[in-house]
Amino acid sequence: MAEKARVAILISGRGSNMAALVYAAKAGDCPYEIVLVASNDPAAPGLALAEAEAIATCAHPHKGLTREAHDQIMHDAIVRSGAEYVVLAGYMRILSDGFVQKWADRMVNIHPSLLPKYKGLDTYQRALDAGDRVAGCSVHLVTPQLDDGPILAQTEVAILPGDDADSLASRILIAEHQLYPATLARYVTREADPEWILDQVRKRALALEETHERESFGSPGWRVGSEKTGKYFAYFTQKLHGEASVGLLVKTSGLDEQAALIDADPELYYAPKFYGKSGWIAIRLDLGRTDWDHIADWLAKSWRLVAPKRLTRMIDIADQF
Repeated sequence: MAEKARVAILISGRGSNMAALVYAAKAGDCPYEIVLVASNDPAAPGLALAEAEAIATCAHPHKGLTREAHDQIMHDAIVRSGAEYVVLAGYMRILSDGFVQKWADRMVNIHPSLLPKYKGLDTYQRALDAGDRVAGCSVHLVTPQLDDGPILAQTEVAILPGDDADSLASRILIAEHQLYPATLARYVTREADPEWILDQVRKRALALEETHERESFGSPGWRVGSEKTGKYFAYFTQKLHGEASVGLLVKTSGLDEQAALIDADPELYYAPKFYGKSGWIAIRLDLGRTDWDHIADWLAKSWRLVAPKRLTRMIDIADQF
């Protein structure tokens, strides 16, 4: 089984969502483990639960500290724990932009409404006052804007006749306890999901000038130039011509460069079965440590090797300034 993702949870109170995550992590096939529970309140009841479950804890009051200074204390504790992801579970602090940026795409939150509806507080009563048929909860990535990051998953909860804010909140909490562990599990394993990997490649390939996508032998490929005369500069490989790995095929300058790359990092690079004799190189994308800036650079380099001279000439001129 692949190594589990290491997760730190930030709480301010009882930590019921934290408990749901802790107990979900005990399943043998859960792809994450909880390595730290931290709080801005040393008296938070959730800390005692974490300690009883043999999870490391950290608590530091925020009173008397700037937001940035307290966030730095939390950040340092998370780094020491070895956590790769931060999960907010009732953490009643607005985080500084600096902290959010340090954990960009690695920090998630759960919010008790169907975002983008009802950001902020009093979400249950606001849904009732609006006469909504359903309320619910959302898991989203954390960005500097409050409750505004990309939504990863949602669960709808029916509003019943006679509901008040408390009765509605109690049912939404049940939904939260189901949604949060499942969503976190999917998110920490996304880099092994071929569809997610393909989407990352596609966005970067199609960002290049005059690029379009066309299938080749049942796999996505990207061409530069017109639909009629365009040339391929990249292919997505997942069982393409019998390849077992998920990867990206790009052009090199020739067999010498191909061989040098494979010698330097044989885990990352290999010669593709069908295209290898033409100097193409395959880059593994299913190792769980893909450097997407590196992939973007390779796509641009391969694009440049086959792009029409009118396009490369314009780039050469721009590079001089």
